[in-house]
Amino acid sequence: MSSDPAAAAPAILTPCIGLCRLDARGYCEGCQRTGDEIARWRGMSDAERLRIMREVLPTRRPAR
Repeated sequence: MSSDPAAAAPAILTPCIGLCRLDARGYCEGCQRTGDEIARWRGMSDAERLRIMREVLPTRRPAR
């Protein structure tokens, strides 16, 4: 049995890809979350995170 508390903790759902820089619109260039969403992410429920990832973030992708 592992005594590492991190090993027992479930992974937090996240769209983060490690490109963490806010653009002129205030969205992260990597995941499209706002600074406020990033700050609150760990405190959100899985349902709230999933809703944001499925419904909100896709609408923020810049046009190419």
